[in-house]
Amino acid sequence: MRFDIVTLFPDFFASPLSSGLLGKALAKDIAEVHLTNPRDFTTDKHHRVDDEPYGGGVGMLMKPDPIFAAVESLPVLPRREVVLMTPQGETLHQPLLRHWAETCDQLVIICGHYEGVDDRVLNLVTREVSLGDFVLTCGEIPALTILNGVIRLRPGTVGKEDSLKFESFEAGLLDYPQYTRPAVFRGWEVPEVLRSGNHQAIAQWRLEQQIQRTRDRRPDLYQAWLQSQSQNPGPAPEP
Repeated sequence: MRFDIVTLFPDFFASPLSSGLLGKALAKDIAEVHLTNPRDFTTDKHHRVDDEPYGGGVGMLMKPDPIFAAVESLPVLPRREVVLMTPQGETLHQPLLRHWAETCDQLVIICGHYEGVDDRVLNLVTREVSLGDFVLTCGEIPALTILNGVIRLRPGTVGKEDSLKFESFEAGLLDYPQYTRPAVFRGWEVPEVLRSGNHQAIAQWRLEQQIQRTRDRRPDLYQAWLQSQSQNPGPAPEP
């Protein structure tokens, strides 16, 4: 899978792309990341990528022409999506990461800066995405989030791929509590059921904990899960 990041700060990605599972995945050619700087496509002597907004206002906007030129310089793979990171976009969620991991050959991510981008850039874009209801100084942070979230779902990135099936959000629920040694730490004990060796009881306890944790911490997810259960009833226990 190919990722093209359109960014004014390519150096931002140097350490993350060479570290941890992400670095290993790229080294194994599970994915490839290319960084393109819009400043390289400016035509004025000062290489300006921003300008004042028409109609006045605070701050500067990224100009459309360097962004268009940068994106149009990229190869076009068959299954391609062009994403703009913006607070106005849909909130990033796990099913979207999985959709990209399973269906995309190429993901182009445009990183915004300043007060945003000229709205005509949306003519390049197939999807606008936000990390949530807050504002950051740059689009590189959410772009890196997408890189990490998608590449880790690609076959071969995570050693035990079955572990991906039991994470938060994969089944519409938050993850269950997990523990490791020692069995007792500062008076807090690991639940007895997890030390019982009874795999059926452990599975039942974990599911019950997922349901309870989701109901208590994320009522919105819990209601969506209840609705999905009513449409596809299964043997899930009552919370």
